[in-house]
Amino acid sequence: MSVVRTAKAAGRPNWLVFDKLGVLIGVIAAAGVMLPFALFRANRIVAGEGRGLAEALPSVVSAVLIGALVIGFMGALFRVAPSVKLVAGVLALIGLAISIGWSARYLTPPEDTLARVSPAGGFWLLVLAFALLVADALIRLRPGPWLRITALVTVGVAVALLLWSGTWDDLSILREYANRAPAFWQEARAHLVLAFGSVAMAAFVGVPIGVLCHKLQAFRTVVLNGLNIVQTIPSIALFGLLIAPLAWVAANVPGAAALGISGIGTAPAMVALFAYSLLPLVSNTVVGLQAVPASAVDAAKGMGMSGSQRFFGIELPLAFPVILTGIRIVLVQNIGLATIAALIGGGGFGVFVFQGIGQTAMDLVLLGTVPTVALSFAAAVVLDALVELSSVRRRR
Repeated sequence: MSVVRTAKAAGRPNWLVFDKLGVLIGVIAAAGVMLPFALFRANRIVAGEGRGLAEALPSVVSAVLIGALVIGFMGALFRVAPSVKLVAGVLALIGLAISIGWSARYLTPPEDTLARVSPAGGFWLLVLAFALLVADALIRLRPGPWLRITALVTVGVAVALLLWSGTWDDLSILREYANRAPAFWQEARAHLVLAFGSVAMAAFVGVPIGVLCHKLQAFRTVVLNGLNIVQTIPSIALFGLLIAPLAWVAANVPGAAALGISGIGTAPAMVALFAYSLLPLVSNTVVGLQAVPASAVDAAKGMGMSGSQRFFGIELPLAFPVILTGIRIVLVQNIGLATIAALIGGGGFGVFVFQGIGQTAMDLVLLGTVPTVALSFAAAVVLDALVELSSVRRRR
């Protein structure tokens, strides 16, 4: 406000006042313009050669992109309406998304199946800068939950259209995908099973345990201390610790091997993710139930409701937003942790990450990390919206 008053005193309009966060975004964007925009490699494992904006794109495309970046830069730098910032940031991101595909097509020699073109540091810094601009504008606009979900769907549709149009086909990550399409979808299914399956199991077990912890103080202390110990074990160590006992179960318990239980594979990965999921779910269930107003419970008692009627009709619905927050935390956590399951044969996108590290092929690493990050982001947005919707319903 002091900056705005100073601007008024100096006779300047508000839109000529610098935005503090916008200055930082502008610095990041300026650094991105100075760094290489795309990286050209003769094959997938050799060191790449950086190409700036002028070298990586045809002159017309380069000029259009620079215009979009200037609009985004100006929208970030000055104190304009959040809607203007949002439009400027979105235009810059669209220009970057289309231009990187054009760059791959422009730099790849005709009929060359070995050459690889990938985004360089400048591209990623520009994406970071204008993604921050869009995020800042959205925070200021405070869109409702349905609008956030609509925006997420719109982004998903836009990405699908770019993939369908072939704009990104010459990018190295898409070339890696083309060589591994069946394996990619197989590992995608495995990743989803690990992440969502472990959360479903943890919710089925953790919520009832949380209810018992809410009612029994001694039980709560023992359970939460035990789950805290599990949470402190590093994920790789926990995956490894489960190999021996599950291998013994598979060898000595009749029917265990037929159910898929073994020392390596999906079973230890699922058990580890399940164990990591319990603490947030149990603790959030306890916190949610403790936050239920005593007046609501007393009113239910006065109406003659039984204990089970009070729990299912009053306490659990009022605690549901906090429980759902725990599910959100666990789901986003497990989508990331499921990547490590590849180390013990559990599958998932981590297969491509560790293959890429072993082969010094960073595009293969990106083939595993990009969908993991996108899935985590989408899950966070959707569940945040559901938490807000349930909170509104609770207030009503």
